[in-house]
Amino acid sequence: MSVIRVVRFAADPADTELLLTRRAALIDAVRAAYPGLAETRLVRLGDDRWADVWRWNSAADAQAATEGAPALPETAAAFSLARDITSEQGELVDER
Repeated sequence: MSVIRVVRFAADPADTELLLTRRAALIDAVRAAYPGLAETRLVRLGDDRWADVWRWNSAADAQAATEGAPALPETAAAFSLARDITSEQGELVDER
C-alpha cells in the first residue's frame, strides 16, 4: 500500500529559486539511491510556508529512504534553506 510523507517547513521567500533547484537535486538523488518514490508535490502555503508531499510505493520504501537520505549531501543542501521543519507519514487509504 502507498505511503504519503508530508514535510512542512518555512523558508525565506528570497531563496525560492534556490530551494526549487536544491529540492529537484534531492529528488533525483533519492530516486537514484532508493526505489519506490512514485511522485512528489510541493505546495506553497503562504509567502514562506511550504508542504512537500512525497508518495512512496510502500512503507518499506519510505522507511529505507527516511533512514538513509539524511546521509546524502543533497539532503543537507536542501534542508539548509528550511526552518520550523515538521513531518508526518501515513498510509494512503483512498483516492478518487
